[in-house]
Amino acid sequence: MATDYYAVLGVRRDASQDEIKKAFRRLARELHPDVNPDPKTQERFKEINAAYEVLSDPQKKQVYDLGGDPLSSSGGGGGAGGFGAGGFGNFSDIMDAFFGQASQRGPRSRTRRGQDAMIRLDLELDEAAFGTTKDIQVDTAVVCTTCSGEGAAPGTSAQTCDMCRGRGEVSQVTRSFLGQVMTSRPCPQCQGFGTVVPTPCPECAGDGRVRSRRSLTVKIPAGVENGTRIQLAGEGEVGPGGGPAGDLYVEIHELSHPTFQRRGDDLHCTVTIPMTAAALGTKCPLETLDGMEEIDIRPGTGSGQSIPLHGRGVTHLRGGGRGDLIVHVEVTTPSKLDAQQEELLRQLAKLRGEERPMGQFAPGQQGLFSRLKDAFNGR
Repeated sequence: MATDYYAVLGVRRDASQDEIKKAFRRLARELHPDVNPDPKTQERFKEINAAYEVLSDPQKKQVYDLGGDPLSSSGGGGGAGGFGAGGFGNFSDIMDAFFGQASQRGPRSRTRRGQDAMIRLDLELDEAAFGTTKDIQVDTAVVCTTCSGEGAAPGTSAQTCDMCRGRGEVSQVTRSFLGQVMTSRPCPQCQGFGTVVPTPCPECAGDGRVRSRRSLTVKIPAGVENGTRIQLAGEGEVGPGGGPAGDLYVEIHELSHPTFQRRGDDLHCTVTIPMTAAALGTKCPLETLDGMEEIDIRPGTGSGQSIPLHGRGVTHLRGGGRGDLIVHVEVTTPSKLDAQQEELLRQLAKLRGEERPMGQFAPGQQGLFSRLKDAFNGR
């Protein structure tokens, strides 16, 4: 044997393909003519390409291990000769050596993971607050029952591609300033799969999956809020060739409530009462998430005051306990009075010494947009 290809790459005879490739890439970066134009280095570069061409190809490697030289003109299965005795090797491997990318060799698998899917689920406020269980309908891709995901019609099967002979790629030798360069590309006949399906399944047209509607039961945890996404692993789209399914995401859409507004885990509502009730005090019934309760409005309550009901809000999603229910009081002033009502109010004002009140003035309270305007104007 004229050349010891293992010694050229500096690897053991029992080296794996990954070790052979790493050794080649390391040497190629050091010895490439564009990096080191020395004539002796160029000869060395030709040697490592020839060695890699043999040791990276299982068939050529087997011929070499049995004592032959697959690159020689008489040595059983000779290859394309570039740079003298040895070929240049796969061009993508040279690119890998300089850009650190590992090209994928061999046929592509027809079986791939499916995509994730997402649906929207509407919930009432009490369902979001306390949790619930929902039955949902989803339309996703499922495994074709006719071909069991194989893609071939019943009684048939995929066959090895006669163009690439199962490799999934075809090679082409071209000339360049470096000599003869072998490039590989996906096989146009089998699209890189290495096999063809002569008789596709009539149900799924060879894809191995069909669309179907199915029912699922989703458990909604207490405390979810608008926009929360619940992940159901493996309930998404089945992949091509009957591959594993992706995940299904259920996005929560919380419907508006006629009484309460949710802010985090707290609930807010407004109760409007006349000024007499605010002055004298009263009790107002309120239908909360826990049932009917009476709101105690104490005498002298002013407009804008709030009454908290602790633990009557939404359940905390993480951790125990619940938020609060905040009742905001709004006091209305009568705009139309009859003669008797007006006289009674005048008597009340006289008794309280409020016939001609002077009033108490303070700087006006600005709204948000007014404050922003003043900030921009430097006030």
